[in-house]
Formats: sequence, structure tokens, C-alpha cells
Amino acid sequence: MATFLYKLGRLAFRRRHFVALIWVALLTLAGVGAASAPTAASSSFSIPGTEAQKAFDLLEQRAPEASADGASARVVFKAPDGEKVTDPANKAEIQKTVGELKSGSDQVASAADPFAPHVKAVSEDGTTAYASVTYKVTSMELTDDSRDALEKTTDDARGDGMTVEVGGDALQAMPHTGATEIIGIAVAAVVLVITFGSLVAAGLPLLTALIGVGIGVSSITALASALDLGTTTSTLAMMIGLAVGIDYALFIVSRYRAELAEGREREDAAGRAVGTAGSAVVFAGLTVVIALVGLAVVNIPMLTKMGVAAAGTVAIAVLIALTMIPALLGYAGRKVKPTGEKGRLLGGRKKSGTDAPVAQAAPAKENLGTRWARFVVRRPVAVLLLGVLGLGAAAVPVSGLELGLPDDGAQPTSTTQRKAYDLIADGFGPGFNGPLMTVTDLKGVDDAKGAAAAVQKKIAGLDDVLSAGPPQFDKAGDTAIISVVPSSKPSGTETENLVHAIRDEAKTVKADSGADVMVTGTTAMNIDVSQKLNDALLPYLALVVGLAFLLLIVVFRSVLVPLKAALGFLLSVLAALGAVVAVFQWGWLGSLFGVEQTGPIMSMMPIFMVGVVFGLAMDYEVFLVTRMREAYVHGESPHEAIVTGFRHGARVVSAAAVIMIAVFAGFIGSSEQMVKMIGFGLAIAVFFDAFIVRMALVPAVLALLGRRAWWLPKWLDRALPNVDVEGEGLRAAADKDGEPDEDRELVRV
Repeated sequence: MATFLYKLGRLAFRRRHFVALIWVALLTLAGVGAASAPTAASSSFSIPGTEAQKAFDLLEQRAPEASADGASARVVFKAPDGEKVTDPANKAEIQKTVGELKSGSDQVASAADPFAPHVKAVSEDGTTAYASVTYKVTSMELTDDSRDALEKTTDDARGDGMTVEVGGDALQAMPHTGATEIIGIAVAAVVLVITFGSLVAAGLPLLTALIGVGIGVSSITALASALDLGTTTSTLAMMIGLAVGIDYALFIVSRYRAELAEGREREDAAGRAVGTAGSAVVFAGLTVVIALVGLAVVNIPMLTKMGVAAAGTVAIAVLIALTMIPALLGYAGRKVKPTGEKGRLLGGRKKSGTDAPVAQAAPAKENLGTRWARFVVRRPVAVLLLGVLGLGAAAVPVSGLELGLPDDGAQPTSTTQRKAYDLIADGFGPGFNGPLMTVTDLKGVDDAKGAAAAVQKKIAGLDDVLSAGPPQFDKAGDTAIISVVPSSKPSGTETENLVHAIRDEAKTVKADSGADVMVTGTTAMNIDVSQKLNDALLPYLALVVGLAFLLLIVVFRSVLVPLKAALGFLLSVLAALGAVVAVFQWGWLGSLFGVEQTGPIMSMMPIFMVGVVFGLAMDYEVFLVTRMREAYVHGESPHEAIVTGFRHGARVVSAAAVIMIAVFAGFIGSSEQMVKMIGFGLAIAVFFDAFIVRMALVPAVLALLGRRAWWLPKWLDRALPNVDVEGEGLRAAADKDGEPDEDRELVRV
């Protein structure tokens, strides 16, 4: 592996014009494809194997009008204080507004008059009413003219003294991250400049990462319509691709500078950087890809597509780091200085026509990473206990974790969607914001109407049911729909208990009459998603950790080092989930992160964090420990190898972690609650994993284990392929010929 990548790095350095042209052409091609691609519709959301999905599919087959997935808006009217919406003037104004809603756009399918006898959309106290507007197209396909017409109509209605707010997905905007995303990239740039002491060297990782993300996100946009990809898919790909793209390039540029400091020619240094650090990049990228693609085991198509798209962007980041970075290093020439030599930016004097390495100068004093490693090696037990106790304390809130999917109740209080949600809850009850839909399959039942009436009666008698409407039959009369309004809010545990209670009653109905009763609707879908994700968490964890464990055994040729890596990851992800619960569910420091409304944690957050954080955590494990493994293989004692690994890797790993934290933290500024939560969760997880687990617990455990850390059964050692991550093949070739032989096949994979 190392020799193959060495050759690749030298080839890219020499043929830099050709390599740069290829990547620019790919970026242009992806950009043109994205610009010319049709506008993607909103991603279809399905959860195969659940009752809610089964009921929805039955409705699509027998009563498609009841399962229409077009955009919707709920326009809520509240009369001025002391008045009622049924007062003649207010009623006339509301009906006028409903008429304007119908005629405001040719995309409107219907707008229901709240005063119509069959609608009943006026509160008991007469102060609140709502009009349901449905559209012929999905929210993503709504034109700006349609949204503008909706907003103008409601603004005009407000001018007459009534409170008018709009809920539903018709006004749903594309998620945006705001200025904080730019701040995150700016922080990354500052960290790179401090790390390298040169604008040129700092600019290389940023440039290549942006090109990689540009290709990945543009490709996703170009394929969004054909593959039914949602808007969050590209956001996730950008978030992860940008972070790993900068980190992978950072490690290769850092190793290149270290090779220059040892006196190597620039082309040879580029080859060796790609051969050694590039090997770590390949395996780190593989762990991230495994974790993201592994999301497919959950069997939620949306989550699978998000994972595969993000994995593709990570793969692009790896390829760019291995090829475009050495090509750009060729262009940069002497502007990228050896390690220890200051660039002109930080006050160093410009060298005159020489590449004299810093290694020939007086030995530099020990850096912070070296001093920290020596401290941990001397006091491993104290460091280990302190780190484990700290992460354990951060993980305590996980015991109170509540899962759900966000609705308009999780929107900021300043939004019209949230105001409409609150008006409905106050005027009609919180359950009106998330009604349930029961679908009864009556095919083959002798008395279909009698059976449907019995179902309605049973449901109406359950606890937490505010109302259960009369059965509505399809044209064939073999399917009945009953709308059920809970007494509690959609995300409440009482509503979840009600769904389970209806399903329990359905078993009795099935045995008595043969009718099959199922619960669906957005609220039931959310409940089923949460359950499906919970059920899939352990199998997913076993699959991803198991595959990565085997991969790390091959990389480190050790059993205990990968085991330690996996256990450290579990600590960091539990601590990160605890922080998410504390901020987004309990509200601790919520205002600092822009959390205006606390509530259940997004259902996919635990499994998503397990997948993404595991991949990113293994990045730092591979980058840091391969340096230790390299030193150990080359004859150093276990304790000396730990110090050597930190001497060369701690500064770079710390910089990479700060960059990744900055990039993820930039997404906390998103207006989309899901993106905000993901950004915070990933940022805090990287902090815990990089600075506590990898920088403290890893050296402490390795110091306690000593030589046993690198133990591998002889039979397993013979069976495993030798991927030569440490570059031993390069050293052997150099010892024989002075430098690796370009024509000799030393690749051992």
C-alpha cells in the first residue's frame, strides 16, 4: 500500500498539470449537471415494514385522494380581544380570505371554508378558526409566486385587526446555515495558518476540500431528482465532506513538510507523504465510509440515501488528498516550508536558493505534544480515571433521553408556523396539531359499516382521545378512514401510548370481525420511525464497529489497540449524546446555541451520531496511533513510541480537531432544527473524542499495556494481509537502493 501510494504521489507531483486539469474538469462537469438538472421534488419519506407505512400504501391503492402528498397550509384566524370569528364582519373577512387563497395560485387544489357545515373548523369558544389549503404539488415544487400569494393574502387579512398565522409545509424554506458556517471556515483557515505558518500551505487543504465538496454536492444536486434525494442530503454531505477534506489534506501536507525537514527532495517528499500519511488517510476514510454506508441496515430509504451520498463525498475527499495535494505541492514549490522553518508570514527570513532542512539546525526544544505525552506516560492511571469519570458525568443526561421527530412546535417562537401551532393548541387542543388517521381494511367483512362503527366506538372510548370522527369510506366501500384527535401534543408520550392502545384494540377487532385496523398519519409515522431506529441501533453498532474493528486489526496488527479504540468511541458518543440532551431537551445553555424551544431529541440522532462519530473518531485513532506504530516497528520502546507519536502527530491532530469542530459548529446557526442539532452533536463529539479520548485516554491505556498493546496471535499475524501503513516497504527499498525502486513491485495488500 505505502509503495503504491508513494508512486501515486510522485506521479501526481510530476504530472501536476494533468491532475489539476482532471479535477477542474470534474468540478465543471458536476457544476453544469447541477445547474441544468430539474428541480428536485421533496424526498419521499417511507419506512418499510411498519404499520404506518402499510396503512399509507393501502390508502394509495384504494383511496389515493386521501393519501395525496401535496403541500398543505393551515391558515389560522384569531379574532381580536372581545370578539369572535363568527361575528358577521370577521366571518365575512375570513371567507373573503379563503376565496383569495383559492384564486391566488393555479397550484392550489382546495381551500376549505371553516364555516362550512362539513368542515367544523371553529373553536368552541368562537375565537379561533382555521382554513386548510392543499396544493397540487409538493412543497419543493411550489413556485415563489404561490408562496408570495399565500403570504400576501394572510398579510392583508392581518391588516383588518385579526391575528392570522400560517402552519404546514407550504412555507417551508430551504434550510440555511447563516453566517456561522462562513465563520467556521474562517476559523479553519486561521488554524491552518497558525499550524503551517504560511498562507500558501494553509490554503492547500482549504482549496482541495472546497473542490471536493463542490464536486460532491453538485453531483448530489444533479442526481437529486432522479434518485429522490432530499435537501438535507446535500447539507450532510457538505458538512462531513468539508470537515474530512480539510483534515485529510492537512495530514498529508504536514507529513510533506516533515519529510522536507529530513532533507528530502520535494518530489520524493511528496511521494513519501502520500505513501505514509496517505495510507492513514485511506484507512481513516474507509472507516467513515463503512459507518455511513452502514446506515442502510436501518432500512429507512431517506437515511440510506443520506449516508451513501455523504460516503461518496468522503471518498472524493480521499482521492483529492492523494492526488491533488501532491500536484498543488508541485505548483507551490519553495513556498511550502519544511517543518520548523517559519514562512515569511510569521517573520522568518526568506531562504536564498536553497532547501536546506531545519533538521541540520540546532535541535528544537520539546513541543507541547511531547511534554504532554511524557506526563501521561508517567501518570497513566490518574489520567485514565479522570478522563473516564469526566466523560461518564457528561453522559449522565442520556438516561433521560426522549426521542421524537420535530414538528412546527419545535420551530422558533418568532416564526408564523410556530405561532399557528400555538393558536391551534390554545383554541382546539394540542392534539389538533397532530391528528391520527386510522385505516380499516374491510375487504371480506360481511357487515363493513357495522364493523367500522364498532371500531369508531372503541377508539372514542380510549383514554387521551379528544374526538374520533365518523368513518369515511372509499368508493368501493371496503376501506374506512377515521380521524382521531388526541388530547395531548403530537410529540407527547401520551400520544405515543394512545397509538399503541389503538393497535392493541385492533387485535381484538381482527379476531372478532376480521377487519384490519391500522394507524397512520404524520404522528404515527414519527412514532414508528423512532421505534425502528431504536430497534436497529444495536445491530447497526455491531455491524459498523465489527467491520471497523477488523479493519483496524489489519492496520495496527494488534487486537488490543482496536478494542481500546472502540471502547473509547463508545465513551465519547455517549458523552456527546448527553450534551445534546442537556441542551436541546433540558434547555441548558439553550439560548447560547439558539435553541428557542426544547423538546424530544430527533429520533435518528443516536444512530446517526453512532455512525458519523465512529467514522470520525477512527480518523484520529488512525492518524495518531499509526505514528506510534511506525516508531515501535522501527525499534523504539512502547513508551518512547507514544512520545514520538505525539511529537509528530499531536499538533496536527489537535489542529484537525479544531478545524472539524469549527466546521460542524458553523451549522449550529441553521434555521433547521435538525441541522442545528446535528451540527452541535458532531462538534461536541469531536471535542470529546479528540481531546479527551485520543489525546488522554489512548496514551494512558497504551502506557499501561506496554508491549502487550501490540500483541497479535501468530496464526492471525500469518493470516492477515500486510498493508504496510508504516511505510516499511519504502524504508527497505531505500536501504537497498537509496530510494524506493519505481519498477519494483513492493505493494502488499
